[in-house]
Amino acid sequence: MYKLRFRQVHLDFHTSPDIPEIGVKFDRKQWQDRLRKAHVNSITCFSSCHHGLSYHPTKVGMMHPNLKFNLLRAQMDACKEIDVNVPVYLTAGVNNYAASIHPEWREINSDGTYAGWVQSPLKPGFMKMCFNTPYLDYLCEMIRETVTMFPDADGIFLDIISQGPCCCPWCLRSMYREGFDPQLEADRIAHARKVLLNYYKRTFEAVRSVDPKMPIFHNSGDIRIGDHEILPYFSHLELESLPTGGWGYDHYPMTAAYSRSLGLDFLGMTGKFHKTWGEFGGFKHPNALRYECAAMIANGSKCSVGDQLHPSGELDESTYEIIGEAYAHVEECEPWCADAESAAEIAVVADENSDHKQHSNVGVSRLLLELHLPFDFVDSSMEFGKYRCLIVADETELSQALQMKLKMFLSNGGKVVFAGDSLFDRESETPVFELQAEFGPRSPFCPDFVKCSTEMASFVKTPFVMRMPSRRMKVTGGQSLGQIYDPYFNRDVRHFCSHQYTPYETKPSGYDAAVISGNILYFAHPVFSLYRATGAVVLQKYVGKALELFLGNERQVIAENFPSTARVTLMRQPAQKRHVLHLLYANTILRGGDQELLNFQHPATPTEVIEELLPLQNVSLSVRVPGPVSSVTREPEGLPLPFQYEDGRVQFTIGEFTCHTMVVIR
Repeated sequence: MYKLRFRQVHLDFHTSPDIPEIGVKFDRKQWQDRLRKAHVNSITCFSSCHHGLSYHPTKVGMMHPNLKFNLLRAQMDACKEIDVNVPVYLTAGVNNYAASIHPEWREINSDGTYAGWVQSPLKPGFMKMCFNTPYLDYLCEMIRETVTMFPDADGIFLDIISQGPCCCPWCLRSMYREGFDPQLEADRIAHARKVLLNYYKRTFEAVRSVDPKMPIFHNSGDIRIGDHEILPYFSHLELESLPTGGWGYDHYPMTAAYSRSLGLDFLGMTGKFHKTWGEFGGFKHPNALRYECAAMIANGSKCSVGDQLHPSGELDESTYEIIGEAYAHVEECEPWCADAESAAEIAVVADENSDHKQHSNVGVSRLLLELHLPFDFVDSSMEFGKYRCLIVADETELSQALQMKLKMFLSNGGKVVFAGDSLFDRESETPVFELQAEFGPRSPFCPDFVKCSTEMASFVKTPFVMRMPSRRMKVTGGQSLGQIYDPYFNRDVRHFCSHQYTPYETKPSGYDAAVISGNILYFAHPVFSLYRATGAVVLQKYVGKALELFLGNERQVIAENFPSTARVTLMRQPAQKRHVLHLLYANTILRGGDQELLNFQHPATPTEVIEELLPLQNVSLSVRVPGPVSSVTREPEGLPLPFQYEDGRVQFTIGEFTCHTMVVIR
């Protein structure tokens, strides 16, 4: 497996041809000093940018008209002298220079408009290219020229990798030739997939044309769940997830939970920006970057911080001071993070070819994060045997192959959680697994209400609202976890009550809300999608109590005096025979608001901000680990912790920590 370095920078350099004196302030010593002080050991530099301009001499493309020397070579040589790796970036999916000389190479929608970020010639922005046109030949020539000119590059990063259902002349001709009907959306999508796979094959061959081991990454955001077909064209993964840029702070733990099961080394990519890419003079607080990088290593990955180089070629002093504060901590933690793997015993089984924005995927991830239950994401092709409990997200369809794997998992003593429709065959509308319950159709009422059983009640003992429909279920055995109360009627034009929905009848409906039946826990509502939609605390407590009853002493981590906004992951280093428990905490606050800004700036939107880092005190933890425990220490301080080990669980208390700490259990 190709191994990444821990402390990387992704140095954007999308620079207009109208800006003068490109790179005139590049200074080798200053460059080296700022990278050293920032603890950076890899930095991705540009061969070509979205403007379509190259930052070195080129016979294929167009060198930036105001660059007078080979900037990429100067950057690379400066880095190599201080043992800093330099992967090289090339624009791929957008290229304004190529679009200006060959507008026919642009991707075109079925209505005849240009696809991508910019449709109108009167708006500034980058132009999307079609990989089915001669542009792909042009791109591959650019790649071959770069790897020939820079054989000492530490990898090739290709950006904006996607192919829409294009209707350019080349796509129309190939669709007709290959038996696709361009008038059918499904055929256009299938053709686009074929074009995209050809892109991967061609560019991979170009990258490896000089060095058969050259690392390569194609950036298209997340890796779609179940899309194993493209993975042979990757040496590693880079997960773009800027919390303030629209991804949010819970996005990265979810994408990492899937990516660490794919057998490739990977990194998380955040940004130094207050918001997102292309933000000159924008800074997040050092505490935010410290937390974000700690979250990356806590989830088993390496780190990358996005920056944008000023056209002058000078690294921004403040930026690298901020990065340095985060990376100093990462460097201290590396011995307990290298070659670590997830020790989670819960896995979420997600729909193949879904993404990390699917409602149930987001909802279940947020619930598990807030309940402090370590988890992985898996697809149906992956191994289930190492887990104790599987959660089938409520939008997941049970294929025949997945049904067989789940039956085998249950027969071997595993536990499975279903919700809403995930228990049912979509054609017959019958449950796939037998439970001690009778099932009817989907409830005609929405919303309805749940009153928890006595052992399930938290701070609410009366019926609480569930704003998505439930499945009708009557428990005949096992353990009912609550009753459903129907409203008097649905709100419609005939009758309504109050501002939103109708209140519940005073008598229960006779249907149950959830059941534990043997090794299966089933929720009649799509609780994961519902939590994604509403974020209701009472719903979180309801699901949490159900999982607590269902898992019992099998819960891997039990944390007391640990807020729901704190995070926990459990990793293991097999070679060192130790588990590493990561604890994270930062309080986010929503700042800013919706407002239009001048001169084609992105509109202002509310932003989650981390400023202060507040300590947590007296956190009591119980962790289930195999075998006897010889020591428990706080790292990187090397501080021994008193502990008790009994019945397979080790118990200890953290007196105080701020932002991130590691507990190493040997």
